Amino acid sequence: MSSGDLLSIHPTELKFPFELKKQSSCSLQLTNKTDQHIAFKVKTTNPKKYCVRPNTGVVLPGATCDVTVTMQAQKDAPPDLQCKDKFLLQSVAASDAVTVKDITPEMFNKEDGKVVEEFKLRVVYIPANPPSPVPEESEEGSSPRASLLDNGNPNASLSDAASRSSGEHKENPEAFSMISKLTEEKTNAIQRNQKLQQELELLRKEASKSQGGSSFMFVVLIGLLGILVGYFIKM
Repeated sequence: MSSGDLLSIHPTELKFPFELKKQSSCSLQLTNKTDQHIAFKVKTTNPKKYCVRPNTGVVLPGATCDVTVTMQAQKDAPPDLQCKDKFLLQSVAASDAVTVKDITPEMFNKEDGKVVEEFKLRVVYIPANPPSPVPEESEEGSSPRASLLDNGNPNASLSDAASRSSGEHKENPEAFSMISKLTEEKTNAIQRNQKLQQELELLRKEASKSQGGSSFMFVVLIGLLGILVGYFIKM
């Protein structure tokens, strides 16, 4: 942070994320250190390249003013992203009644007994998309590529859980085998139950259409199926 008798300025460099064919912006904060109204003006060595809002203004006593500097989209990048552009911020004490409309270039002329503070700000370009650093090996025997795959896998936690579960199964294979067998038997029983219920429903429909001895046989079959269904339900 630069600090004079009138204004403190932050930051002291204008840092623009640089990307071809895209605008880029950065901000300045001007803080009035006095109990007077301070008028300011921002100049640049390349006015066609930058837009400053506001480029002139008045900062009230103890107040802060934000200045936004926008760099127009560039077609070419300078060698090594080095920029020679500079900005000049001028500030001067003004009357309490001064407004932005009252600011004139003559206010910043250096005259006898008149204090005009000036700060030079240089421009710095920074890559908009810096390359990602290659991660170091976190564990002996593990490669950076493996680490990247683990970090970028949204199902990594699920894979880890599955691995832990597999390890537990290896430690107690008999319990795992028993659980698998019971699960399979339960699934088969549910499937048989559903099939029997479907057949029972068909038999009921047939029984309602039949008469005489055939009806009696259907009634017997329905009873037997009912017993089987109850048995499988209890399993």
